[in-house]
Amino acid sequence: MRRGRALVNCPDYDMLGIMTNWPPDPGTLTRPAYRSLVKAVEAAIQNGALKPGDRLPTQRQLAFDLNLSVQTVSRAYSKLIESGKIAGEVGRGTYVRASQDDVQMPFVTRKTSLGLLDMSILKPVIDHAHEDALQEVLRAMARSVPRTVLTMSRPDRGHDFGADHMPGPSRRWLGLCGLRAEDAAIIRTNGSTAAMTVALMTAAQPGDLILAEEIGHHTLRPLTRFMGLRLRGVTVDDGGICPRALEEIARTDGVKALYLMPTGMNPLAFTMSEQRRAEVADIARRYDFLIIENHAWGPLQDAPPPPIAALAPERTLFFTSLTKCLMPGLRVGYLAVPDHLGPAAASRHMVTNWMASGLMTEIADRWISDGTAENLLHRQRLALGDRTEYAVRILEGLEYRTSPNGLHVWVDCRDAQEERALIEAVRRDGVAVASAASFSIGPHFHHTGIRVALGGQGFPEFARGMRIVARIAREIRNGQLGAQR
Repeated sequence: MRRGRALVNCPDYDMLGIMTNWPPDPGTLTRPAYRSLVKAVEAAIQNGALKPGDRLPTQRQLAFDLNLSVQTVSRAYSKLIESGKIAGEVGRGTYVRASQDDVQMPFVTRKTSLGLLDMSILKPVIDHAHEDALQEVLRAMARSVPRTVLTMSRPDRGHDFGADHMPGPSRRWLGLCGLRAEDAAIIRTNGSTAAMTVALMTAAQPGDLILAEEIGHHTLRPLTRFMGLRLRGVTVDDGGICPRALEEIARTDGVKALYLMPTGMNPLAFTMSEQRRAEVADIARRYDFLIIENHAWGPLQDAPPPPIAALAPERTLFFTSLTKCLMPGLRVGYLAVPDHLGPAAASRHMVTNWMASGLMTEIADRWISDGTAENLLHRQRLALGDRTEYAVRILEGLEYRTSPNGLHVWVDCRDAQEERALIEAVRRDGVAVASAASFSIGPHFHHTGIRVALGGQGFPEFARGMRIVARIAREIRNGQLGAQR
């Protein structure tokens, strides 16, 4: 992993939040004062005076500023925590959470992306080879349409899961990801999102505690909330999740499952070492919880450490897909679960997705079987490697992180205020990037920065976007942005 600055060592961090000019005029508060203060905070969040990640004053400081008792402020903060508007950690402060009513996505929507160079969403590099391959396979299928594509209307358990009936293409692709899944149940899904949902439903029930990296997958927070699961972030450093911090939580709380993105996909672009993966697997065994391993990038990286599923196959639910490493529209994924969880996972897949699309899985099977998938994968590695090298040159002198053949680069910011300024400034110059706030599972101020996607457009557009991001990041860091605009 390349980086311009290493993360601080775990598990302790300095507090990096920001103080806002928010506190209201004491004369505007009415009795009961705690309720009036709750409404004032909620209004500040709604009108944008307080934003996700902003750190609130301490209870003692706010009580002094507003001429209230500490007990009154404490009661107001407690009500706001209960409603999900703010969150607090002992020794780390109280901060504003992202909206609980809306899913805060890191990418711009199709409606809001008009006129923008979209570097907010992760996509592979697409060129003429992808168009040629898709046209060729569709012509071949048109000459001889497989009957299963025409008639499949129900999940075929003998085909979709079970070690004795595992489809050859699925086995081959999982092998490219470093996983020998002989004793696993395999379920083919409509991409990683479906696999992720099924894995969580299989591993946990409402009320269970799920752990994850404190900055991680942008849909994990809302998905666990919708499913009634409790989610808690675990400290990470530049090598991934910290085993010591993980064990401290596992020792005191009943953990049901740990959700990880250990191979480059995390916004911070780290790849966990084999030693750390083994430590995590050992902790999971000793405290008896499951591991959900998100390997959605597939075999993009050259010779990565073995998957955690290879180290702890009896307790790891592993999923991958073709979407990020081959083609965005090819929404085909593979979920490998311990054999004893196969029937439960298959049932949950049936009630949420019914079955994987026959047409998409037929294309995937043909490409994996005839070598097209590996050819496109090789091209993808080369293209992303070139773009990573370019990004490293452009970002020289800034604080950044990349992974080999990765789909993004992470640019660090000193705090949430600088993060917002950078996002807004590059957007004014026509570029959309993703905010750290979208990925925060722990306090936002632990990791502030932007994720810049490397794929999704031609090289000239990508290069132009990187130059804009790098120039504005330097201007902000040097205090020159306001003077030049």
